[in-house]
Amino acid sequence: MRFASLGSGSEGNALLVEVQSGATITRVLLDCGFSAKEVERRLGRLGSGVEGLDAILITHEHSDHIGSALTLARKWSIPLYMSWGTARAVGADEAGVDLHVLWGDEAVAIGDLSVLPYTVPHDAREPLQYVMSDGASRLGVLTDVGTSTPHISAVLSGCDALVLECNHDVRMLAASRYPQSLKARIGGNHGHLNNEAAAEILASLDRSRLRHLVAAHLSQQNNSPELARAAMAGVLGAAATEVVVASQDDGFDWLNL
Repeated sequence: MRFASLGSGSEGNALLVEVQSGATITRVLLDCGFSAKEVERRLGRLGSGVEGLDAILITHEHSDHIGSALTLARKWSIPLYMSWGTARAVGADEAGVDLHVLWGDEAVAIGDLSVLPYTVPHDAREPLQYVMSDGASRLGVLTDVGTSTPHISAVLSGCDALVLECNHDVRMLAASRYPQSLKARIGGNHGHLNNEAAAEILASLDRSRLRHLVAAHLSQQNNSPELARAAMAGVLGAAATEVVVASQDDGFDWLNL
């Protein structure tokens, strides 16, 4: 199994996951928060293409995650997976797409990939995050979540790779020019994780198998790669350079498991 990011942040998110079993390759796009043209361009940068996708998974209905998912699903007949609440929020139930409704903690198989959706607190209709496995390795993804829960820690423990939201630095957000209402939303229990909260989640996990850690969904206004890396590295007891940061423009290149 390997994975790479097309981009991560408030302007768009998409994660490509690929599993090879013999001559068979399963490719899944987790979120599709860019225009169709931009998704195709960024997939090409990773040596892939929309026509090679076996499914598109969606975490929730916010535009930086749903993006062009419906357009691409219709154009290329790609199965689309999301919760019922997300489907209703974006009209996927009436969009003429191959819709597959997901339920928290009920795993589904997509080719040689096992996908486990799990529920999280976020200000969306019925948000899900995901753990994906090829039977040997587990990739955990946690972005767009306001606060930790015991369930999140249980689901993400023992992963071989983790993509973890480090949205903002508390001090930078407080000092920003954002309206107070937006600051409250971002920093609330259904908003986004700050660096310290992300570090606390990481510290709560069984990290005995962890090989790759990616700090994701960083705010370009209210965080920095250096601050996110430092928070994560402090938990790992490792050099900050060992923490990968997913950028808005470039995401990150392939990581292998």
